[in-house]
Amino acid sequence: MTADINRKRRARDKVRSYRERMRARGLRPIQIWVLDTRTATFRAQAHRQSLAVARSPRAEEDQDFIDAISE
Repeated sequence: MTADINRKRRARDKVRSYRERMRARGLRPIQIWVLDTRTATFRAQAHRQSLAVARSPRAEEDQDFIDAISE
């Protein structure tokens, strides 16, 4: 049990030290929440939207644009 507490304390100290170094460089931490792309709900919505785009009267024009700006 003591080893777990020490390990957590060391990890916490490493994180604190890292954050202090980053702040000293003029950076600040942020947290961003994004959709979980692993869920069935996300997959279903992405599929529905991709079908809508593919069936659009401008699908070929849209794809040409994407191809033109892609590497």
